[in-house]
This record gives sequence, structure tokens and C-alpha cells, in this order.
Amino acid sequence: REKDDKYKIRMPKLRVTKEYKDKRKSIVDVERNIFKFKKSSEEKSRKREKEEKFFREAFMYDKEISVINTATAECSVPSERRVDLPVTAGEQLDVIDVTEGHAVICRNSEGRYGYVLVEHLNFR
Repeated sequence: REKDDKYKIRMPKLRVTKEYKDKRKSIVDVERNIFKFKKSSEEKSRKREKEEKFFREAFMYDKEISVINTATAECSVPSERRVDLPVTAGEQLDVIDVTEGHAVICRNSEGRYGYVLVEHLNFR
């Protein structure tokens, strides 16, 4: 009996607790990642609201904002004024409103609004 007790291994209990701890850690990490995602989406929504507020004030736009069409930018154009929208080649834009001149009011993927010349857009 003494020899059997001497060589008895008690590892199964330790393994179970380590595995459980590892699972708990992975679950906590996943939950933290979810909260980080929610936080960034809240920041984005606040930024979009701020951009929309600026758009309504600068353009004196009282109508409901709705997407008329989507367009792709053919070339990159930097903005010269705050009301002009800087555009990069291949960027998808939502057309919000048509103006009397050669420009349309567009919104980019970041939520910024501004004028873009029709010459720089490709409608499909």
C-alpha cells in the first residue's frame, strides 16, 4: 500500500481548474471586444450626428435627408472650401440632393456632407 500511495498522481483536479480558468479568460476577452465595438459605434454615431448638424446649418437644409442615388468618384479631388467634399478615386458616395449648378450634395462613408461636381462622379 505504501508504494501505491507514493506513486499516485493527483493531476486531474488541477487540469480541470486550469481548463475552466482558460475558458473563463477567453469568454471575458470576447465580452470585452464586444464592448469595445459598441463604444466605437457610439462614437461614430455621435460624429455622424455632429456632421449632420453642421450640414443642416451650413447648407440651410430643412428637408429630410434621403439618398437619391449612389455614385462612384472617378478621380481624387481635394476640397478648397469647408462646404466642398474631398473625394478619393473609387469612393462610394450617396447623392442627397441636386443643385442648380454643376454640383450635387453628397455624403461619403464617414458621414461628411458637401458639394461634389458632377464631372467627377460616375453614376450607374
